[in-house]
This record gives sequence, structure tokens and C-alpha cells, in this order.
Amino acid sequence: MLKKIAFSLSLIVLGAGVFAQTDQIAPQEIVPSNPVSQESNFFVAAPTELTLSDAVMQQYRRFAPTGLNMFQWVPNSDCYAFLSENYQTLMKASVRNTEPREWVTIQTVNSKLESELYWFSGLTWKDENAFWLNDGQKFYEYNTVTESGKLIHSLSDDSENATFHEATGNVAYTRDNNVYVNSGEGFKIIVTDNADKNIVSGQAIARSEFGITNGLFWSKDGGSIAYYQKDETNVHDYPLLDNSKTPGELTSIKYPMAGQTSERAKVGIFNLTTRKTALIQAQHGEENYLTNLSWTPDNKYVVIAEVNRDQNHMWLHIFEAESGKLVRTLFEETSDKWVEPEHPAFFPNPGSNKFVWISERNGFNNLYYYDFEGNLIKQLTDHKFVVKDIMEYTAGRLYYTTTGERSPLETQVYFTDLKGKNGILTRVKGTHRVQISTDGNHIHDRFSNHDNPGENWIINKKGKIEKKLHVGTTELNDYRIGTAEISTLTAKDGSKLYTRMIKPSNFDPTKKYPVLVYVYGGPHAQLITDSWLDGASLWMYWMAEQGYIVYTVDNRGSAERGFAFESQIHRQLGTVEMEDQMSGVKYLKSLPYVDSDRLAVHGWSFGGFMTTSLMLRNAGTFNVGVAGGPVTDWKYYEIMYGERYMDRPEENPKGYERASLMTHADKLEGDLLLIHGTVDDVVVMQHNLSLVQRFVELGIQMDFFPYPMHKHNVRGKDRVHLMEKVLTYVLENNQGSNKQ
Repeated sequence: MLKKIAFSLSLIVLGAGVFAQTDQIAPQEIVPSNPVSQESNFFVAAPTELTLSDAVMQQYRRFAPTGLNMFQWVPNSDCYAFLSENYQTLMKASVRNTEPREWVTIQTVNSKLESELYWFSGLTWKDENAFWLNDGQKFYEYNTVTESGKLIHSLSDDSENATFHEATGNVAYTRDNNVYVNSGEGFKIIVTDNADKNIVSGQAIARSEFGITNGLFWSKDGGSIAYYQKDETNVHDYPLLDNSKTPGELTSIKYPMAGQTSERAKVGIFNLTTRKTALIQAQHGEENYLTNLSWTPDNKYVVIAEVNRDQNHMWLHIFEAESGKLVRTLFEETSDKWVEPEHPAFFPNPGSNKFVWISERNGFNNLYYYDFEGNLIKQLTDHKFVVKDIMEYTAGRLYYTTTGERSPLETQVYFTDLKGKNGILTRVKGTHRVQISTDGNHIHDRFSNHDNPGENWIINKKGKIEKKLHVGTTELNDYRIGTAEISTLTAKDGSKLYTRMIKPSNFDPTKKYPVLVYVYGGPHAQLITDSWLDGASLWMYWMAEQGYIVYTVDNRGSAERGFAFESQIHRQLGTVEMEDQMSGVKYLKSLPYVDSDRLAVHGWSFGGFMTTSLMLRNAGTFNVGVAGGPVTDWKYYEIMYGERYMDRPEENPKGYERASLMTHADKLEGDLLLIHGTVDDVVVMQHNLSLVQRFVELGIQMDFFPYPMHKHNVRGKDRVHLMEKVLTYVLENNQGSNKQ
């Protein structure tokens, strides 16, 4: 049995909803290489050992690189604001004078507003002197000159999805399944009043696919509110057990599984003046998806992308806001695999309905400029790399994020005018996040890369440095951790695959090391990035210090590589992904310092599917697998995601059978631990229970561990328990041919 002390886990003390950690290890004293006299009293402290608890809980807290927190340009000025290190003070500086000064503290704001804000949450600027704050339920306005403010809205605790309109001061929100608006004048408007719980308004639809993250959309002038609505009458109820009650209670969610009946989408548009609602529905199929909603600048129309249920045909429609009538279809896109719009139409000029559309039609996301009749004015970009998102249009430039031509691991900022003349703004390699001043003359650039924990610069429109504001530091410099190496492999189709290898700090190339392969492997994710820590979690560095190599491959099907790279998974999830993972294994086995007899694999969600697939379909390669929240059969997964990649079960029976872990369960070799949150509403627990049942039927032993009352991921303090469970299992069982 592995000794518990190997983890140096912290003692977690609960009280009043917070927990304290008491695992600080006193640094050992070492003799310096050039001894000095005792009289000098000179000692060099050894690096501190990283505990698993700290690795899990402090990566984005204590170990986060320092920087200018929540940097924002102050409107109509060359001034900028950011929060102090403890988030309690709003600091102010300018391009001309970058020496920051204290502007206002949260304690002062609370005293003036009679509020109880812990920090400047939800800070957005009204003008150069005033800002809004909100904690999700209460909305405030504060003026820094008069040092006064007011409470604008106080929503009930059961209110959700609050969406504030700055110009009018109105806030829209949902309660249960209905939509309400509280006006800036203090009265409440009932937007929807559906007693039928199957009708859900104002929330994200399509299970948050197609880039959908919210369900409420204010018109530019705030005179109307559009909202998504879904009718889930025909969607099956799915039971989740609440074991905290006595006796336990079942809570039902709506979960549309592949091939079954789906939700029916509409868009409602409510006019605050007339109090009338116009309803928009799909034009080409009642189970089609309505996605990527945007308002035109003149407040008269909404633009909506309709996607058929098969997800191989998209129509971009214009609807009249007042009546909900279809005005015209601007254009269509089709594919023999899938069409997946994820970005709403972007209107660069407030006085024009001409718009920019992001499309993957030529193999990579690029920018296309259209008039309101659907005529292509100009293809603004023709990159052979991925445009990620549009940022903003200011001073004649449209700024957008992209991987850039140097490496798909980076996030760079480019710009273009509306005639297609484009260029790069950020030039330092790595991952950039920028904010642009109101006049467009100054840009704040915060970036990090493999070698740099982060810096804050002010640059001009040409990308030239005007001022280096901050060079980031991290407490990790005081800890003993290993190094990460980014490299590449070649896939069977010739594609370049990026890999990350984390070695222990005392790595000795003459020794043999066991390996833990960490895998995700699915769409919409990229595990390896050119950023601080290279996209890795700190627990991986902790694991390396236990004498392991931790290895990751971003296989075909993963994000930011273009359609040809990603779409090879169509109708055969797990096939080309495993080919690439096995290419990684082949490379590992070629290394003189890898113990080929001691390989383990771990992943969560799609990574759980990949972990179990590797244990079954490549049996004998790995001694140990730990799969969290795995998809075990795609017929149990949701329609919106599953049918995009696998089509419906009746359309692709062989693909579903081949991908199903039930099909391969009899091939298990080695130790397999399956983990699941008992109220997982993303990958429902039926996946794991069905696989466990299959193993029982086959008489094959494996291990299963539930996390009661956790959803798709284990969060909070329990995540320490999770990672101890995962890594203990690997360390205890990955013993190779010498395993007892």
C-alpha cells in the first residue's frame, strides 16, 4: 500500500463554508556549493515540495502569475484601471503616466452604497467617471467624482441569467422557466408566463452547443428583448438521485439521447413599449436548431443561423423583429460531414446592417463581409490557420484572435479593414489577450508563453511597445517542479501532432521511468498551448515528482487545426484518435529512459472514453487506466453533440457498435478504475453503470468509484480527493511485470 505521506496532503478544516489549508512544509537547509564561514550565518533554502493539495487548489490562486488584474480602459480617455493584488482597490494610471495610484476601494464603495460587495465584481464603465457593479443579484452604479451611487436592481435569490442593458438600466432575467424584466424606473415586466414546465424561455438551448452560452439578447437600444425558447415536451425525462434527502429523491432533467426526439426551438421577441411578443420558429424542420442570434444596429431585425438536425445544412436568416416574419435567407452552407456555426453575425458599423460572418467553408475559420441582401462584398481573410473570434471594430480596424501562421498552439491578435487589408498586431510568441482603448490608439497586451509566466504591455496600432507595465512572477519558482517539453509526431495521414512531456526535476536519462498518458482527444479542446505551463495542470508536475513522465498528445479531431484535421473523426469516434495516441505510445517506447512495461492512462469525459477505449481496443498496452465521466456508448449521449460526429444510431449502426465500449469489454487487461459523478447531467451515469454491468456479465473484475452529488466534474475541496484517488490508483497498480 502506498504510504499516505507521499502525497503531503493538506488538512482541510471546514467552517462557515470556507476551508483552510495547513500543509506548509518547512524548507530544508542545504550546504552551499561554496561554503562560507559560520559567522556569516548564510544558508540556502531548498525548493519547497509541491503538495498534491496545493497543485489542485492553488494553480489559479496562489500560483497564478502576477499581473494587472481585470485591466480595463477607461472610456473617452487614455487612462486605464485595474484591481490591486487582493482585488480590494481599483487602481488608475494612464498612457502618459503609468505610475498607478489608488482610485477607490471596495470598502469605500460599500460604505456609500450600503452594499456588501467583496470585490469589484461585474465592473463595467458607464463613462470616464462612473461604473456599474453587480454580484449577479444586485446591480449598482457608482460615481468616482461625487463618491456617490445607488442600488439599481435587487433580484430575488431564485433569479438567474441576469442580463443588464447599460443604456436603459433595464435588467432581464429568468426565474424558473420564464423571463422577466426589471426596468430602470423600478417596475417589473412579465415577458413570458408559461405554466407548462416543458416550455423553457430565456435560457441557453441546444445544450449549449453551436457557441450558445446564454438565452437573453437585448436590442441595441434596449427597446426589445429577444430570448431563446425550447419546447421539451417530447424529450425524455432522465432521473438523477438526490441522496442528500431522507429518503432520497429523484430529480428529473430533460436529456435528448441520440436518435430520440429532441427539443423544438423558437425565438421570442418582446417589445417593452407595446408589450407584444413575436415568435420565430425554424423554417426547415421543427427539430432544427436556431443558433447564433444577433440584432441589427437599427433594432429592426434579428439574424439567426438555422441548422438542420442532421447538422450538415445551415441557413442564415433575417427576421423582422416586430412581426417575427422571415424577411429573407441570406445564404446557405452545406457539408458532407457537418456545418457548425459558432459565432453570431458581427456588425462593424452602428449605422449599417452590413455584417461580418465567420465561416469554415474553405477549411479554416475566416472572415466574410456581407451586405444585407446576402451578397458577399469581400472575403476579408484567407488564412490557412484558424480565426478564433472577432474582438471589436474601432478606428477602421476589425480586430480578431487567431492561432496565427507560426503555430496552432498560439493565440495572436490580427486586424483587417473592410477592404481585406490585414496584418498582425501581436508578435511575441505565445498566448495573447488584448484590450483596445476607446480611440483605438492604444492596446493593452497581456501574454504568456512556454518561457514566460506573463507580461503586461501597452502597444500602439503598429504593435510597437509603448510601455512595459508589468513582468509577471510566480511562487512556483520557490517549488521543486520539473520541466515540460513540447514536440511533434507525424500522424498516419501526415498531419503534425503536438505533444507535451513533463519530466521530474531530478530527471536522469540513464534511468527508466514509468509514464502516465493524460488524454482528452475530442473536438473543441486543445490540451497543449504555447502559454505558461503549456496548458498543463499542476497535478501533472506533482505526478512527475513522484518519479513519472506525464505525456499528452493532441490527436486528430482536436481543436484549432482546421476542418480537415478535425473532421476525420466523423462517424468513427475513437478510431483515428486512438491511432494517434498509439503513435505517441510507439514514440515513448523508443525512448531509452521510458519503462515500456509501466504505462498508465487517464482522462475525463471524452478523455474517459479514450482512456477506456485504449484499455480495451489496445488491450495490454497500458497496465492501468483511470476513466472519469466516460462516454461508454454514443447512443446514450446527447443529440446535439453526438449526432454531429456520429450521425443517428440508425444511420450509422456499425460506427456506433465499433465505438461502443460494451463491444470490447471482454478484452480488458490490466487494472481499470471508472469514476462518475452521481448527478452528472452531461455524461449521465448510465454510461458507466452499463459498462460495469457488462463487465459483471463477463465475469471481469474492475473498479468503480462514485462521487455523490457531483455533476460532470468534481469541483471544490473534493477535487483533492478525486486526484488522490486517481493518482494513488496509478501509483499502486502500475508495477509492470513485477506487479504483485
